Amino acid sequence: MNKVKIAGRKVFPIGLGTWNMGDKADKFEQEVEAIRVGLDNGIQVIDTAEMYGDGNAERLVAHAIKPYNREELFLISKVLPSNASKKQLPISLENSLKRLNTDYLDLYLLHWKGNIPIEETIEALEKVKRQGKIKSWGVSNLDVDDLEKIMILPDGIKCATNQVRYNLGDRGIEFDLVPMMNKLEMPLIAYAPVARGDSFGTNLTKQKVLKEIAKKHHSDSFQILLAWCIRNGQTIAIPQSSNTAYVRENVKAAEIQLTHQDLEQLDSIYPKPSMKQPLALW
Repeated sequence: MNKVKIAGRKVFPIGLGTWNMGDKADKFEQEVEAIRVGLDNGIQVIDTAEMYGDGNAERLVAHAIKPYNREELFLISKVLPSNASKKQLPISLENSLKRLNTDYLDLYLLHWKGNIPIEETIEALEKVKRQGKIKSWGVSNLDVDDLEKIMILPDGIKCATNQVRYNLGDRGIEFDLVPMMNKLEMPLIAYAPVARGDSFGTNLTKQKVLKEIAKKHHSDSFQILLAWCIRNGQTIAIPQSSNTAYVRENVKAAEIQLTHQDLEQLDSIYPKPSMKQPLALW
């Protein structure tokens, strides 16, 4: 298992996503336990956003991380595009920090592209970074053309990451976005790395070859999907689960080393893209 370098730190390659968490009172303790099981087993990255449950996911995370050393965690939150202005971004950040009960974020992301000029957003991000309220900043759901615009800006090279949807069934970014990010030495954060429990209609876990590879590695199909996602050492996968058993299994996926033959077999079923494809979203 190789840790991934992001924003000057090396972190465990599998993190915790929190979309759709924190909204139901009857699941609160279960979700807290799931996060803590992940942290107890080596996870450092927790990804959330002001949009998730209108702040409820951030409140959940705050409760879950109380017993832990804040310095060992890597907390990510995201600002809505409509709040990414010089005036509003600091307010959104303060609200996120209060909900998370922390003094700073390790990484703050623009959730997706909006109408506010990216130059203004970066200026606002750099200001709160200088104030020590965030350690680094990045983007989410941006494609090659958007990243190219960022890179020519004075502080654009400080963009620490791009968080996008990526899994074995959604490989479109491998055509141009991944090569670009590799050239920039910019790690990828992959959301929906197991296709949200294989709910995207690509029938990943029903594939005979995937099951055979899983059996060979004494694992299950979802673990193979995660191992595939982080295979290059430059990707952090952030699966979301409120099930403690699933979280434990997700962590173990980092130990799986897929062979060249495994990867060739998976490529034969879900081939690499041969042309530009629209960015997969949500």
